[in-house]
Amino acid sequence: VQLQASGGGLVQAGGSLRLSCAASRNIFGFRAMSWYRQAPGKERELVASISAGRDTNYADSVKGRFTISRDRAKNTLNLQMDSLKPEDTAVYYCRADSGWVSWGRGTLVTVSS
Repeated sequence: VQLQASGGGLVQAGGSLRLSCAASRNIFGFRAMSWYRQAPGKERELVASISAGRDTNYADSVKGRFTISRDRAKNTLNLQMDSLKPEDTAVYYCRADSGWVSWGRGTLVTVSS
């Protein structure tokens, strides 16, 4: 599965961004999809995930601010990020579990204070 993330950029603290991840196959056939992020000097961490059954899971640090969703018409995984904080600055990656794990190239999110 090929994944392409987009939507990153520079935003001020308190602002919003919406990330999208396009896939080369129907994402609704996947077991799960996730967003991860990696900040400079830190390990990659799970941000949010959504299962085939639409169960969602969020890192404590983003609960109430980020929303993960899937768009059937566009066949994309999305991450709506609101009330952004400087500590959200990282490269964000989408991940698909279709039986095999696939990673997309990251998209950089920079939140200025």
